Amino acid sequence: MKKYTSQEIKKFVSKPLFDEKIILNKDLNYPRISIVTPSYNQAQFLEKTILSVLNQNYPNLEYIIIDGGSTDGSVEIIKKYEKYLSYWVSEKDNGQADAIDKGFKKTSGEILAWLNSDDTYLPETFYKVMKIFTRNPEVDLIFGNIYIINEHDKRIGELRFTEFDFDTLIYKGGNLHQAGTFWKKEIYERSGGIDSDYQFGLDYDFFCRVAKVGKLCHMRDFFANFRKHENAKTSTISHIGDKEHKEIMRRYIPKDLNKWDLKYKKFICTSRRFYKYAMQGDIDYILKVFIRRIIIIVRRNEY
Repeated sequence: MKKYTSQEIKKFVSKPLFDEKIILNKDLNYPRISIVTPSYNQAQFLEKTILSVLNQNYPNLEYIIIDGGSTDGSVEIIKKYEKYLSYWVSEKDNGQADAIDKGFKKTSGEILAWLNSDDTYLPETFYKVMKIFTRNPEVDLIFGNIYIINEHDKRIGELRFTEFDFDTLIYKGGNLHQAGTFWKKEIYERSGGIDSDYQFGLDYDFFCRVAKVGKLCHMRDFFANFRKHENAKTSTISHIGDKEHKEIMRRYIPKDLNKWDLKYKKFICTSRRFYKYAMQGDIDYILKVFIRRIIIIVRRNEY
């Protein structure tokens, strides 16, 4: 499992590093990877997002940007790279989920993913994903670990995952992360795609439906960077996210499950997850998580 420093993360998105011939001349010997980026007034980060896709230097890339009518200079950034885009548009839409759904309807790739306009991919991610899908044709969705970065591309945390477990996804919620996830177009269509009614829980809802009909596979590699900043959805509409998350959970939790059974289920999921972390060699991560939770509890009791 290769780890990346803040400097390596920043350098990868600092300028174009791709070979124009490789990006423009589609090599059909490679499965096509289609990436959709929903964009709206994120000019501060958008160019880094675009470069993190193009700098993969993947020989059969389809990159689509759906902008919601930005007025902050985002369109000028998109035009700067439009030569390498398969499709882009800037027009009013009904939010992130609507933009993503619109983008996926334009895709022709075998492998799909979306990358928000403030997040970035890590080097070699597309090649790693392609190889895993090629060697494991029965797998429908692949997810890797991610870093959490700030507005300056500095690492401020990480999320490591374990072998997929549906109960953990439902009762604990932290089983995979959208930024580091790729799936086959066939499973996207079979599961019903993105539900544009959700503002925040669209990925959680989608992954739950995929898990019901497909096979999910975790890789310990770091695939992407999730950016935390003051204008991110996690900061501005987290209350909506909490509401949607609970709504989706209730869809899968038995209605006759009482409060104590629910606590027991969560305890079992947590125990199983810690065991899996230990078995895959992530003891250091478990300790960091444990210490961080203790610090949070202590701070809460201080106020």
